[in-house]
Amino acid sequence: MANKNTNILIVYTGGTIGMILDPASGTLAPFDFNQIEKQVPELQCLGSNIDTVQFDPLIDSSNISPKVWADLVTIISESYTKYDGFVILHGSDTMSYTASALSFMLEDLQKPVILTGSQLPIGVLRTDGKENLITAIEIAADKLSNGDPVVPEVCIYFEYKLYRGNRTIKQNAEHFNAFTSENYPALAEAGVHIVYNYDAIFYPRRKKELVIHTNLEPRVAILKLFPGISREVVKSILLCAEIKAVVLETFGSGNATTEEWFLMLVEEAIAMGKIIYNVTQCMAGSVLPGKYATGTLLPALGVLNGYDITTEAAIGKLMTLLGKRLNVKALKAYLESDIAGELTTIERKQY
Repeated sequence: MANKNTNILIVYTGGTIGMILDPASGTLAPFDFNQIEKQVPELQCLGSNIDTVQFDPLIDSSNISPKVWADLVTIISESYTKYDGFVILHGSDTMSYTASALSFMLEDLQKPVILTGSQLPIGVLRTDGKENLITAIEIAADKLSNGDPVVPEVCIYFEYKLYRGNRTIKQNAEHFNAFTSENYPALAEAGVHIVYNYDAIFYPRRKKELVIHTNLEPRVAILKLFPGISREVVKSILLCAEIKAVVLETFGSGNATTEEWFLMLVEEAIAMGKIIYNVTQCMAGSVLPGKYATGTLLPALGVLNGYDITTEAAIGKLMTLLGKRLNVKALKAYLESDIAGELTTIERKQY
């Protein structure tokens, strides 16, 4: 593998990683990413040509929206032939949502798109930002012996591990190892050397042109079940006229209350043409309809199976597929299939 003479584009959306201490005020403030090599001189040793794009204004991760995702996809698409890989610097709070959405919006992606950030600003002595940034760039630039990228996927790199982006969940607000991927192994681990898990990385069977999807449908909702949830709460979400699809977070392997009022609301919502997508509340494991009696009724009513997809990936998948204006049969088939490595099935389905 070699990363010499590769071209990498860093896109800084905002977030903790881009902060340094302002000596005049004593407060943290964002720095100009056009001067990234001044803040991180180690980048000059990587051998890659690095360009930067900085959002203006910068966006706190809590304010990330489908428009930001569309802007990111547009930047990547317009720069796709010029660069060997892309590194997106992003606040950690919603990073899994962004990585998931991009994995569906960038169809037939064949170059690395690595999201990273930090828990401490890059201008703080104990920062995790420098290591995350340096290694993310190195991974984005790495190539196989045939010249193809080592990791042609949308990924998150954080605290020595590279994950498939649409498999991640932010698990900790304080530790440096902020992310986990419970249902899919890490794609790489960085120690003295970067060790890639080649069997876990998706390699396209043939070269294709990048296809982007920026027409997203944001009218989706999440309904998390809990003991004692009221009919009024469920009704307000499932029967809301403006909502097109609902991610239903059920218990364990896809179980839900069998109260008659709940099942009637689910049935009514589906009759209205709404999509209800069953995902588990658990960090690990999968929806397995029929494992318990309480899990058999939902699929019978037309609730779709999300298997081991994360809630973050379910949101991005629904927004992208609904935005494509597919017919109902195709939409349902794609939702229950793996189209971007987001859920565990035998084979990935082309969409």
